[in-house]
Amino acid sequence: MMFIIMLVSAIIILTVLTLKLKMHPVITLFLTATFIGLASGVSITDTFAAIKNYFGSTLGNIGIMIIFGAILASGISDTGAASSIVNFFIKLFRGKRLELAPALTGFIMSIPVFGDIAIILNAPISAVLAKRKKMGMQQVAPFVNLGLTLTHGLVPPTPGVLAVSITLGADIGTVILWGLVCSVFSFAVSYIILSPIYAKGEHIEPLTDYTEGIEAVDENESVDTLLIKEENCPGAFASFLPLLLPAVMIAVGSIGKVFAEKDSAAYAFYNIFGDTILALFCGILCLGVLVFGRKSKVVAKANLASGEAELTEKSSWSEIVFGNWVGRALKIAIGALLITAMGGAMGGILRENEAISVIGKSIAETNFPAILIPFLLAAILMTVCGSMTTASMTAAALMVELLPILAISPVVATLAIGAGSMVGWHVNNSGFWIFTSLYGFDTKQGLKYFTTTNAIGGILAFACLVLISFTGLI
Repeated sequence: MMFIIMLVSAIIILTVLTLKLKMHPVITLFLTATFIGLASGVSITDTFAAIKNYFGSTLGNIGIMIIFGAILASGISDTGAASSIVNFFIKLFRGKRLELAPALTGFIMSIPVFGDIAIILNAPISAVLAKRKKMGMQQVAPFVNLGLTLTHGLVPPTPGVLAVSITLGADIGTVILWGLVCSVFSFAVSYIILSPIYAKGEHIEPLTDYTEGIEAVDENESVDTLLIKEENCPGAFASFLPLLLPAVMIAVGSIGKVFAEKDSAAYAFYNIFGDTILALFCGILCLGVLVFGRKSKVVAKANLASGEAELTEKSSWSEIVFGNWVGRALKIAIGALLITAMGGAMGGILRENEAISVIGKSIAETNFPAILIPFLLAAILMTVCGSMTTASMTAAALMVELLPILAISPVVATLAIGAGSMVGWHVNNSGFWIFTSLYGFDTKQGLKYFTTTNAIGGILAFACLVLISFTGLI
């Protein structure tokens, strides 16, 4: 009971410091972690020592992956790969259901790239397509948001679900595989149910900042008139490859290790081939190849993004890829790095409390479905604290000692937490305000179209996970 009171108090502290006092999440998590340590009977010096230890270990586990993901974000924008991916989906659907183009672009882009960055990259594309096709943003933006959020919450190497996988000891490749299955199922069902409803909703105009000079296209016009016009873009395959290669390498490595003998050469090969850092680095190299043949364009877009004329026509390939892109990536990644690491520190102190195993045994003695526990924990924490990463990592800290007691697979628990972290996505989440401002929604419209869609998506992803779990595949 004392542990539950402490946990509720910690959530209240987290909420008040974030929403009322407007503190940065890093300080909020630090103060909450300190409270948890002291309330658990640990001395102040030992609490700070534990915070330093868990902060460092979390940063060591995921820091490089976060930085590499941010490098990919810089390169995707500069090379025109984002526009090429959108155009691929426009052609695929032959100009119909145009809202799926930016939504599926976001779905794929958000796997190795931060959700917030993918939101920004997709905003002008979504507005232009909506204007061209005479659609309201209420028909486009909710599905862009859903696509981004699904893979952000369920598919590594996104920082939050990657950290949860590591904390719970889940195989990352297996999480990627089944996370994609649950995400695709959830997106498809959500779109089928909601798209007719949103088509009849209030018309929300695309922002004029993005659509000035853009004209609507008649129904009988060709698909080419709908394409995003950007010179010298790479081909669709070349654009997809840097984003998909890391996920494929990790998944192949994980699956290969399952069928290989542990001390065999094959096992060693799959272990190296599926290494997350190597996979992401290979993605960066693939993206770097796209600089060749479009150097002038990349230099111009890189200088525009950084706000300074850092690059010139004489800049070398390494200066662009491993200089400019990395420098910009570090600026992008620093917030995510520190928040995730401090979240790991708080979670580490939380899971040291012996009361967790006592609670787990009590739950195990009841008939309450064990698979619901990680989902509900993440949903409650997300509703209260407003950060998918913080909610997921806190839920993982509570679950790590419960897994053997409740007999839940680490992969199932990881994905249940990811699905739960989509529920309760509302005004206390920074992504909510980024989305509403960049896509032209007010607060009420954001709650109606984004919060509801994400909640439905999270519940459907969890339902898919339950079905897969019952078949014994996980």
